[in-house]
Amino acid sequence: MQVRSTFRMLSLLMVAVALASSPADAQSIADFYKGKTITLIVSSAPGGGYDALSRTVAPHLSRHIPGNPNVVVRNMSGAGGIVAVNHLFNVAAKDGTVIANVQNNTPFEPLFGTKEAMYDPLKFNWLGTPSIETALLTVWHQTPVTSWQDVLTREITMGSSGVNSTPSFYGRLLIETLALKLKLIVGYESQSRVFLAMERGEVDGYPSVFYSALTSTRPSWLPEKKVKLLVQVGLEKEPNLPDVPSALDLAKNARDRSLIEVGAAPLGTGRPFLMPPGVPAERVAAMRKALSDTFRDPAFVEEAKKRQLDVASQRSGEELQALVQRIYTKTEPDVIARLRKIMNPGG
Repeated sequence: MQVRSTFRMLSLLMVAVALASSPADAQSIADFYKGKTITLIVSSAPGGGYDALSRTVAPHLSRHIPGNPNVVVRNMSGAGGIVAVNHLFNVAAKDGTVIANVQNNTPFEPLFGTKEAMYDPLKFNWLGTPSIETALLTVWHQTPVTSWQDVLTREITMGSSGVNSTPSFYGRLLIETLALKLKLIVGYESQSRVFLAMERGEVDGYPSVFYSALTSTRPSWLPEKKVKLLVQVGLEKEPNLPDVPSALDLAKNARDRSLIEVGAAPLGTGRPFLMPPGVPAERVAAMRKALSDTFRDPAFVEEAKKRQLDVASQRSGEELQALVQRIYTKTEPDVIARLRKIMNPGG
């Protein structure tokens, strides 16, 4: 009887402690952030898409963090986003007062063999993204091909910026895995310059137009059938393009499919937000929730739409963490070797 009574008292004591600790823990997050300033680092220069997204997120995020700290944006561009991620990993405060919005290539630069990337993506605290990307093999409507099968036998020209640019990479990925006859013409200053070259008939198309960029910068092209979409590249099919085949589905074998999956991994992280390693778990959880609540906030969504920002395909921090973990731990070495060769054709 005495043992049973003692066990009951211990059980009641544990319940009381749990009930007492929950409000205290919640209050400690608010106490920590109240009156503080959170720095939101953007890994690109002012004026670009990442900068616009971060400056749209900042005031709304402040409302959703317990304690309502001020959120200020700091641009830290360089090396395709690597400068900012190096700083986040090696220098930034690890107390929960620094977060970042980084280019989606950066989580995978160490996998690509980029020596300048001095960080371990598996140790970051990934917070989430408001959207993911889909890349599209796109040709001008006058180009005499109607499907990806036509490009197995007929060569078409693709405009791009540099040999090691993102469009050129995806062009080479499609050549490698689907045997498409794409001739890359590099040297164009920007995507808009390639679009102009397509209209003039200088090139047939572009190897990797992001769906969000196409609909925001050339909103009339799809409704007016100015372009034909031959293949989409991404970890998931774009819901608005059910009839455009996915490169993952077209892959000839498991190794090619794996190569496409790893190559498309940056698209699956969208425009990722993250925290440095070592941040206390409860602050990471609070920031993940605050960011998720921000992305769902009608006021934020309305403002994002006015700024032509794609925020329609949110992914959680846990989902991004799982994706990065899977790509780094499950990809076979021979697939990584092929990927690095495509990334650096002259290396």
